[in-house]
Amino acid sequence: MDIDLIFKIAAIGIIVSVLNQVLIRSGREEQATMTTLAGLIVVLMMMIEQINLLFNTVKSVFGL
Repeated sequence: MDIDLIFKIAAIGIIVSVLNQVLIRSGREEQATMTTLAGLIVVLMMMIEQINLLFNTVKSVFGL
């Protein structure tokens, strides 16, 4: 697995967590929730790319 991807996902998690806490403490719970959802979507999009690469590799290995 690409170690850079792990660091990118960790960085997104840290940024989202900090933003979430700042927004909650300033009384903006709705924006905090939206920030968390946006972070989740970004990470999921990154993972979808990797899963697609995995499937393509498996298909080529088995000649599918």
